[in-house]
Amino acid sequence: MHPPHLDWPFFDDRHRELAASLGTWLAAQTPILLPASTDATAADAATRKWVRLLGDGGWLRYCVPAAWGGAHETVESRPLCVLREALASHDALADFAFAMQGLGSGPITLGGSEDMQRRWLPKVAKGEAIAAFALSEPESGSDAAALRTTATRVPDGWRIDGTKTWISNGGIADFYCVFARTNPDAAPAKGISAFLVPGRAPGLAIRERIGVMSPHPLATLSFERCTVPDENRLGDENDGFGLAMRTLDIFRVSVAAAATGLARRATTEALQYAADREMFGATLGAQPLAQAILGDMATDVDAAALLTYRAAWHRDTRPGRMTGMAAMAKLGATELAQRVIDRALQLHGARGVRVGEIVERLYRDVRALRIYEGATEVQRMLVGREMLKDLERSGGS
Repeated sequence: MHPPHLDWPFFDDRHRELAASLGTWLAAQTPILLPASTDATAADAATRKWVRLLGDGGWLRYCVPAAWGGAHETVESRPLCVLREALASHDALADFAFAMQGLGSGPITLGGSEDMQRRWLPKVAKGEAIAAFALSEPESGSDAAALRTTATRVPDGWRIDGTKTWISNGGIADFYCVFARTNPDAAPAKGISAFLVPGRAPGLAIRERIGVMSPHPLATLSFERCTVPDENRLGDENDGFGLAMRTLDIFRVSVAAAATGLARRATTEALQYAADREMFGATLGAQPLAQAILGDMATDVDAAALLTYRAAWHRDTRPGRMTGMAAMAKLGATELAQRVIDRALQLHGARGVRVGEIVERLYRDVRALRIYEGATEVQRMLVGREMLKDLERSGGS
């Protein structure tokens, strides 16, 4: 049986069947719930396990094109979103493992040579190779075009020098899609190229493992005279920033879906708790204030889902520019999900902050979604900028 919201006109029977199949599969999978204080070894092992499970289950096929073992001719947004919403509701680490296979291999899908795609994408789809996307640096997070890592031509290819940080799957990835400056004289966004760097490449080192409140593999990478052949370049020389943005455009909407999944799970937990918790001679759910809170939560979840799936539907069926719509979905869904989960925790009272409770875990899981793949503040600027561009294109004043 598929979730009721999949009866919305954004979906067809393929999406409903996909959700039903995943729901049956997830019912047989045990969540891997790591405490905030877990060490890197535990997060690494849990992520590797989810990648293997997702690969064996056939779910990672939705991250790559059909030519290389994928489920569809191109990577479609609605399946990505349906899958991420369900995975996040079950276990945020399962969603993380799935999402990073897509994001980490996206530059290969969009800009890799046929030989490179043949070598890596089938392994991504089967869960046999772990992918990573290495864009952020200590001095360039939201301002990604300001990156300082360099790639210099040498006789046997390119020499990469610099530092990347906040790299998901850092330390366990089999390959990294790395963005580096190749033309220091060009405008910031015009002189960047992308390269595939194997995880064990000489000159690549894990400088630091980073612990975060919702544990997953995260690291700072150091590149020191790390050399890769010219055939490892992804896309055209000096077009790496555009490649990074095109990759993020595909997966930014799916971040909104993950947030919606977390919010939907929080609402389910709060509703059941309100129905069961005895209070003032009745139940918590019998109290008008609790009913109002639940009503707000349900409304916010539907608002997040509508923003998400409108954007996903638009990308799948209306080719063309959708930067503003994707940014709006990411902005709206993540902010609404944070509010929903905060209310769910509040309804649980003291129990809500107890380590190990589902709403406590969801509270930790949702927070990072408002930051990565473009922080909320960046999404707001993107939406406003796109509105002004639309006005200019329409000839308005």
